[in-house]
Amino acid sequence: MQDLTVTVIQSDLVWEDSQANLAAFDQKMKQVHTPGDLIVLPEMFNTGFSINPERIAEPPGGPAFAWMQQKASALNAVVTGSVLTEEAGKYYNRLFWVRPDGTFEHYDKRHLFRLGEEYKIFTAGNRRPVFELKGWKILPQICYDLRFPVWSKNRLIDGSYEYDLIVYVANWPKVRSYAWRQLLIARAIENQAYVVGANRVGEDGHAMSHSGDSMIVNYLGEVLRQAPPFENAVITSQLSLTALNDFRKRFTVGLDWDEFEIR
Repeated sequence: MQDLTVTVIQSDLVWEDSQANLAAFDQKMKQVHTPGDLIVLPEMFNTGFSINPERIAEPPGGPAFAWMQQKASALNAVVTGSVLTEEAGKYYNRLFWVRPDGTFEHYDKRHLFRLGEEYKIFTAGNRRPVFELKGWKILPQICYDLRFPVWSKNRLIDGSYEYDLIVYVANWPKVRSYAWRQLLIARAIENQAYVVGANRVGEDGHAMSHSGDSMIVNYLGEVLRQAPPFENAVITSQLSLTALNDFRKRFTVGLDWDEFEIR
């Protein structure tokens, strides 16, 4: 079973300026000396969390997506992060999962942030895809999804776990940073899975401060790597699928998980 090398880029974002943010990430990508397998960027990494889609939404295949394809190819790694996307007259907070060969999948944010009025403007996703990478099964999630444990609940189906890693991309504010850290750890423990949280730093266009606190957590809830708060940072960790499966065999809580359906 292959290890998975995951890199998280924690960054300040220029408000609603995709060109400036993509240029900044160009420079930050140069700090990824060992690209590994997966590079995780924050939610709406090219604009910040804006609900002004008329100004900044991109069509599928737009400039930010094309940039992700370019970086995935150059670094020979999957690149993921979310982009405000317009499709068929609707707006989506859409996470793209872009492979080195240019192929991709996507996940549309299910839980739209009510306090930020995201729910009034965007369309919620209704799919919960699981992506595959080097034999790993990976569940993508976006920011506010973190507060809804049923949506991320792992399942043991015919002796096989539904996923091995959850990836959260976020613009999670400093005022709720304690919840961010604790919930990432809780999701890892309750789902017997690794968790990656990629958050931004800096102030957005509403003067909302973000402390980052991006982290990589193992299935025991132990923090393997954490980015320093309020700083641009790149963190990398190697994850072991063998260790995860060995733990699942020893601690068989998955056999007692409740069965349920999401509607």
